[in-house]
Amino acid sequence: MITGASSGLGEQVAYAAAEQGATLVLLARRIQRLQQIKIDCEELSGEPVFIYHLDIGSGEQIATILPQICQEVGNIDILVNSAGFGLFREALDMPMELTKDMFKVNVLGLMEITKIVAKRMKNQRGGQIINIASQASKMATSKSSVYAATKFAVRGYSNALRLELHPFGINVLTVNTGPMRTDFSLVADETGEYLNSLGRWVLEPKQVAKRVVRYMLTTKREINLPIMMEVGARLYDLFPTVGDYLARTKFARK
Repeated sequence: MITGASSGLGEQVAYAAAEQGATLVLLARRIQRLQQIKIDCEELSGEPVFIYHLDIGSGEQIATILPQICQEVGNIDILVNSAGFGLFREALDMPMELTKDMFKVNVLGLMEITKIVAKRMKNQRGGQIINIASQASKMATSKSSVYAATKFAVRGYSNALRLELHPFGINVLTVNTGPMRTDFSLVADETGEYLNSLGRWVLEPKQVAKRVVRYMLTTKREINLPIMMEVGARLYDLFPTVGDYLARTKFARK
């Protein structure tokens, strides 16, 4: 099961998993886009693909659709929480309504879906939850205060959930990525220059997706990309004053 499957990393994970013969359940708001992805994935896998319209920011929709999916599809072995959005603005300029919407989608919706699916995995005595977080969950930069806060929440939730679900054979993998060449930036970056300013730092979602699928149904704890950003995040923990300086200067690309 993949949320946010109509574009970006979620879409590419669907293709990569289909190439490995997975039976897919794809969730997104853009149902017409999902219909084409369904056709493409079924050609790749030879297996059925189920698609459902879902606004992950709506708790009411989650409460209605998820039980329906579980009844129609059956057991879910892997849940990939890929849906999310961001907006690069300074904290004092961010409208509270947008802040609430970002938490509804990036955090609360993820938690609601995870809770429903994880309860079924617990009864199955096995499964895997893959939460797409961000390198922003390790090192926040200017104009990403709210987005970083949501991703810090996802990583903290994932770390605790991993401990709680381990006795039931359920593994939790957190994927922390840097900037990717996806539609995410079309919404997040109002200037349109962010990705261009990063050059070789920008990740290709197809390659990230292959890495995610490689570690499906394993005990892998985290995927951190690109490597240099992970090194920077670890150095930030060790030398926070220097890290703040670099975040204000060298990494201030938004």
